[in-house]
Amino acid sequence: MNILNSAFNAIKSWRATPTTASSTAVAKAFGTFNPAAESPAGERGDRVASDVAMERLYRQMWIDTERRALIRQIRLMDGRDPRVKRIHARAARDTIRGGLIFQGKEPASSDTLKREWTQFKGRLQLDIESKLKSDARGFVMEGNLPLQLVLDAKRDVVAAIRMPSDTMVPITDMGGRFKNPATAWEQRDVMTNQVLASFAAWQLVMCRLDPDNFDDMGAMGRPFMDACVTTWQKLTMTEEDLVIRRRMRAPLRLSHVLEGADDTALQAYRKTTENEKGDITTDFYSNKKGGVSAVQGDSGMGEMTDVIHLMDTFLAGTPLPKALLGYTSGLSRDILEDLKRDYYDEVDGIQDSLATGYMIAFRIHLLFKGIDPDTDEFTLRFAQRRTETPNQVADLALKYIAAGLPEDMVYADMGLDPDYVRQKKKEQAARNDPYPPVGGDAGTGGGKPGTKVNVTPGNAPKGESATTISNAGGNGGRGRA
Repeated sequence: MNILNSAFNAIKSWRATPTTASSTAVAKAFGTFNPAAESPAGERGDRVASDVAMERLYRQMWIDTERRALIRQIRLMDGRDPRVKRIHARAARDTIRGGLIFQGKEPASSDTLKREWTQFKGRLQLDIESKLKSDARGFVMEGNLPLQLVLDAKRDVVAAIRMPSDTMVPITDMGGRFKNPATAWEQRDVMTNQVLASFAAWQLVMCRLDPDNFDDMGAMGRPFMDACVTTWQKLTMTEEDLVIRRRMRAPLRLSHVLEGADDTALQAYRKTTENEKGDITTDFYSNKKGGVSAVQGDSGMGEMTDVIHLMDTFLAGTPLPKALLGYTSGLSRDILEDLKRDYYDEVDGIQDSLATGYMIAFRIHLLFKGIDPDTDEFTLRFAQRRTETPNQVADLALKYIAAGLPEDMVYADMGLDPDYVRQKKKEQAARNDPYPPVGGDAGTGGGKPGTKVNVTPGNAPKGESATTISNAGGNGGRGRA
């Protein structure tokens, strides 16, 4: 909160400045927003490992050529290999399913925050699936998602432009902190190393996927498949060799033997036979002792142990089970369920990283508007957690209701906005029941009086709980007289 308060004070001072203030003054005003911009008072030592510190110094003199080459290689893999393309596309699609939702926790400020979020989401096109999928796919492929926040004349954040991460250079010291928060990031030309643009710490929201050290602002994220590049190169080389081998050694060959024939007779026979190669030949004739025998092709054409080994090694580096790519041989359903759960855990982690980046961008927008919410006043998340099926979500919600948990907690855990659900329930009650029961509240009720929820553990497919809902009859659920 101290960082947010300092950023809020900087915003207030900047809002009081003339509109013609330079971008440098604006960057300095917001330089304290990022927690890693300055060292806390009690911090000691360096955040960077000793083997990385010297490399970091050299990389600031030029763009990180190793990271750029890795990203270029992964883009090449995505363009040539349908398996890699499907892994990236599926991970991005599973991440954004359901879209972003806003969940306010303080009734006093939730209306204002929700109104600002609705406008913010519309301006940044975060309600468009293509925008979210583009950000998620770039985040998975490159390991980083730099979002440049663009302001209009009213100081509203009107765009979050995705920048290429391979040209971004963090300007940090040997301790992993930004040297100057006003110029925390630079975009450089790959040919001349010329600085194309400079960004303050607040102006560029950097989402990082599995950085080596989160507190080290110079540690960039890692692509989703960075450890699979070498194995992929071996796999594609082996597959190409396999095709060449089959093409060169698989066809059937014939050995023609003409015993006692001189070179002239042999050449004449060869010419006649090769001229008739396109025809369907069933007989060969010779006036000398000899014969025609078949030379079988390579008998080991069906041996693909090396290819299978490389395939398994390649796919083991990705959380996506190979059965979801169509390789279902020798895989049982129980093992597939465990692998899918592990994959969905990875997807949930990607969701959290992306949602945190969008939340930081939204908080910066709120600071521009003079609003300084507490960290627990609202949350941003993706609607559907991939570790749970829709049936499991509904089953867990019914269990919560049976346990007597508040409905707002149940709706929030299901990925719904409690205020939105409450408003819809009020609209439905006003539309369907012109005479609501005395003392009843259509917005907070837990169903009709007498509604009973029964949960039977392990009585549903795949070990899930079976849930039944029974509504009371005309006698209020008292049963037969």
